Amino acid sequence: MNLPKEVEYRLALAEGFLNEAEEDFRLERWRSCVDNAQMAVENAGKMVLALFGVVPKTHDPARQIKLILEEQPIEGPISELIQTMLPDIAAMGLETHFLTDYGDEMNYLLPWDIFTRDIAEEALISARHVVKQARMLRNKMLGA
Repeated sequence: MNLPKEVEYRLALAEGFLNEAEEDFRLERWRSCVDNAQMAVENAGKMVLALFGVVPKTHDPARQIKLILEEQPIEGPISELIQTMLPDIAAMGLETHFLTDYGDEMNYLLPWDIFTRDIAEEALISARHVVKQARMLRNKMLGA
């Protein structure tokens, strides 16, 4: 596996999904906005993992990022960047992924009935933040 290519690939995915989330928000497609924002955050999280040589198939990269932070002494600006991303990555993980695709199956709520403008805006803000931090982290670690 070519980790620098994996890093660039995951960042490009994150940026592409963020662009789609921005468009969905402008078009008032709240569910789609949250779905694409979640995928932007997820792929930014996977980019972080790729920087450390880990590329799992997961919708919850926050768990693996936390393990890396516990197992490897990372200090300074790199640690700070990861720490600022982590709350958004954790909040926009597996549960959000399933809600945007399947809705709330226990309460028979369709995905389109769950997400509002406010929720979409919050998801978009999180995605913007995480993707921006991911770019900065990639630049610091790979000198790009």
